[in-house]
Amino acid sequence: MSTADIGLIGLAVMGSNLALNIAEKGYTIAVHNRSPGRIDEFVAEAKAEGLDGKTIPKYDLAEFVQTVKAPRSIIIMVKAGKPVDEMIEQLLPHLEKGDAIIECGNSLFTDTQRRFDYLTPKGIGYLGVGVSGGEEGARHGPSIMVGGSKEQWHNAEGVLTAIAAKFNGESCCAYLGEGGAGHFVKTIHNGIEYGDMQMIAEVYGVMRDGLGMSPNECADVFKEWNKGPLNSYLIEITGHVLAAVDGETGKPLVELILDKAGQKGTGVWSAIAAQQMGVPATAIEGAVAARSISSRKEERVAAEAIYGKRSAGKADVTLADLEKALLAGKIVSYAQGFAVIAKASEENGWNLPLATIAKIWRAGCIIRSRFLDQMSAAYEKGGNVNLLVVPDFVTLMKDAHPSLRKVVAAAAVGEFPMICLSAALSYFDSYRQAQGTANLIQGQRDFFGAHGFEIVGRGTDLHGTWPSTLGK
Repeated sequence: MSTADIGLIGLAVMGSNLALNIAEKGYTIAVHNRSPGRIDEFVAEAKAEGLDGKTIPKYDLAEFVQTVKAPRSIIIMVKAGKPVDEMIEQLLPHLEKGDAIIECGNSLFTDTQRRFDYLTPKGIGYLGVGVSGGEEGARHGPSIMVGGSKEQWHNAEGVLTAIAAKFNGESCCAYLGEGGAGHFVKTIHNGIEYGDMQMIAEVYGVMRDGLGMSPNECADVFKEWNKGPLNSYLIEITGHVLAAVDGETGKPLVELILDKAGQKGTGVWSAIAAQQMGVPATAIEGAVAARSISSRKEERVAAEAIYGKRSAGKADVTLADLEKALLAGKIVSYAQGFAVIAKASEENGWNLPLATIAKIWRAGCIIRSRFLDQMSAAYEKGGNVNLLVVPDFVTLMKDAHPSLRKVVAAAAVGEFPMICLSAALSYFDSYRQAQGTANLIQGQRDFFGAHGFEIVGRGTDLHGTWPSTLGK
């Protein structure tokens, strides 16, 4: 008998938390996992939380599918890549037209588009759903970005909307477009997240090495900043991370963590997508590069031995400068991210609702912050304008960019690595410069026969315009 409102396959931490969230919201959910032992563990978890009456464990895949009411919505929470394709093939013989597979992992959006195109002619819906908020978000309310079949979205809309985070009573879940739209937006979300985290780390580096502050002193500053314009999830948790003490040694925990940052691929994907579409996203690219450099610990140790340690000296900046620099960098990072989303919407015919995207990022997700309301309001007025020319953000940047300039300059003189904030400043300066220097690049290209160039006031002037004596 079909008694479950929805099904879920894959009971690792994210999958099990999502299943418990669904059950807690009053929906009956059937669950399945490749490993029977993990199903048993989940049953115990659900019982401990009093949710066993809303969960139906199934050890056989065919029986699991039949337990879900038609038209079926089946969430898969398996590792991105080949495992997703394998799970789709295992499910297909048991599905009927009108059913849908909902893939909630961090898949590459082009893979999602391929699967959407593959399943649509078979009458099977495919939703590529970005879920942000980590384990805690999955359990208590994530930000949910949906892409794929609109018809199958409506079948699952009630469940997905119910389990999402809420901001002022509004669900942080929305349908964004067909095919890979949802996973693309999640990818760019993660790229912005990379930039945000790297900028915070760079500011911490100046506080630690340039101002001689202890982790606990830094923690107090970040906690204070979280009460102002920088209010955001990442600023909040930075205060907690820096305040944490190792119970065994009594030392600040952050000082015991190896300085090698990992990455799962979404930051790289966002940087690649931006490059392929010709949209500058220097903050994201810088953050990805910084993580890559961090992973080369042995090389860095060897290089320091060759060149010597950074020259000692106090950074000539104030905490107020660092706060404003971080605010300016953050605005640039979001501006670049939304510019990439706008371009992808145009190229793929997605008609992505930028105002809605800003709204569903206001709670549940990693990059939630105070000024997403302002961003949403700006995009509701229409158009895909760069945030750097939106009046509210113009005012903020005019006030903050002198501090960003001061901090980046101090970092260069004091030898503090600042890949991301310096990239943000360079982008800002390039974007607001009416007369750039690319005319020289175009001239160079034409001189060695690559392309023509445009003469101001005359249009395109192809090769052969150089004086005959030039180069003789």
